[in-house]
Parts: sequence; C-alpha cells; structure tokens
Amino acid sequence: MSNKVKVNKKPAKRRSVSPDRSAQLGKRVAAGIGVIVVLAIVGVVAFSPEPLDGVPDGTETVEVGAPQHVEGDIHDENEVPAGGEHNPRWLNCGYYPERVEAEFAVHSLEHGAVWITYSPSIGDTAVEQLRRHVGRLEKVIVSPVDELDSPILLTAWGQQLGVDEADDERIEQFVNEFAGSPDAPEPGGACTGGVGSPVL
Repeated sequence: MSNKVKVNKKPAKRRSVSPDRSAQLGKRVAAGIGVIVVLAIVGVVAFSPEPLDGVPDGTETVEVGAPQHVEGDIHDENEVPAGGEHNPRWLNCGYYPERVEAEFAVHSLEHGAVWITYSPSIGDTAVEQLRRHVGRLEKVIVSPVDELDSPILLTAWGQQLGVDEADDERIEQFVNEFAGSPDAPEPGGACTGGVGSPVL
C-alpha cells in the first residue's frame, strides 16, 4: 500500500498592477514615443534638400522704363520685356499653351510675377517641368514665345535669366527669389481677376 501525499492545488494568484506602477509604465511608453517622434523630425529636417534661394548665377539686371499704363500694342510679337510701359489690365498668372500679349504680362511683372517663356522646340516633357512652377507659387506665368535667344527665358521686373534646360535648378531659384518680390513696383498686386484664361 503506497502512501500518497495529497497536494492541495491552489489557484495561482493574479498579480494586480498598482496604480502607481501603471502610471509609471504609461509615462515610459509616452516618453519612448516622444523620442521616436523627435528623431523622425530631426531626420526629415536633416535630409530634406535646402530650398534654393538668392539671385541665381547668370541673372542680368535689365534697365526698364517707368511702369506707365498705355493702351494698344507697344511690344513686338516675340519680345519679352522685363518692365516698363504696359496695359492697364494685367495677365492672370498660370500656364498658357499659346503666346500671350506682352503688354498684359508686363503688368503682372509689376505685381511681382515671374514670367517663364520657352521656345516650343524644347518638347512636351520640358514644358511639363516648367508648368510645375505654376503649381508651386501663385505669381508665375508660363507661356511659349517663338523666337528667344535661349530655349527658356525667366523674367521678373528688371531681371532676366536665360537657361538651356528645364531641369536647371536655377529656374527654381529664380522663381523663389523673384515671385512676389518686394523689388517689384507693386508686389502686393493681384495675379488673378485680370485678362487671360490659363490652363490648370
């Protein structure tokens, strides 16, 4: 006859987490999440490209006349003036697939717009690259001109820059520097509510 010892099995006690310990755990989790968020922000800032600013190399200062309002045609068909006399009405900023009247565009320059003109020979891909600048900033006009000294000509009031390629980083730099520039005669002027129907 074997002697069996009876063992009374008691149910395991459940550990209850004290309120203090629960609060400490919550603080540690929150602190850990905070550290991760800070590191993510630092990483984004550290590795984000610097915005291009300043007057780009090759930009020429152009002597222009006083911003007088005049009626009628005063510029040649392929002329891209950097200021001077212009129509009393301004050109609405945006992209135009056809040539625009310089008399209206110059009034937009007076309001602080940048006018990007291009030769139609640059091709559709390059034109699409130029159009992106319209979406980035409000005061940008993009339109073709049949005869230019450079494939692409950037114009602000009293400033011009010719470039050969649509991916030239100086285009973005020029737009950043001069779109809405306080150096324009009327930088607070509108770029909508004028003439023209730009393509969205």
